[in-house]
Amino acid sequence: MSAGRPFIVGIGGTTKPNSSAEQALTLALKHAAAKGAETRIFTGHDLDFPAYDPETAARCAPAQAMIEALRRADGVIFASPCYHGAISGLVKNAIDYTEDMRVDPRVYLDGRSVGVIGLGYGFQGPVAIITQLRSIAHALRAWPTPLGVAINSAVVKFSNGECSEPAIAQQISIMAGQVVDFAAMMKKA
Repeated sequence: MSAGRPFIVGIGGTTKPNSSAEQALTLALKHAAAKGAETRIFTGHDLDFPAYDPETAARCAPAQAMIEALRRADGVIFASPCYHGAISGLVKNAIDYTEDMRVDPRVYLDGRSVGVIGLGYGFQGPVAIITQLRSIAHALRAWPTPLGVAINSAVVKFSNGECSEPAIAQQISIMAGQVVDFAAMMKKA
């Protein structure tokens, strides 16, 4: 764990700059920082890694930077759009790189809090994303927050760091607060 303030890493978005997923993740990290956390975001082209290959030890510099940040992280927030009923390949491939943490003293995301944001046009897709990201967090030995945020991109819009729907903005704030609070609690344990 990092010393001092909780360190929260955000992973998500799409290759489109300022996508709804990127903006929702940025807003979540803004709330985490307001609660006293240090934050780092990996989104869009930061995540455009080669397909994860467990047989190859060589890693590109962006993938190495993300894994080093995750090793230091006290909490993580994932944000993914829904593509065909599932998390995006970009986000899933980035998560696959956590396999490099399998032999760490603190394996995978063990003991870290994980917040999740799912986005898509409609209601079914975002909920599927939340379920998938929580299942992945459990598989990585993390503690998903009680609140996951499902965002219907057909209704909810982001602009200049703000969310058009106050109820969704509040959910993002609550979820980010849960990540930071759990991370701080684990640092004291």
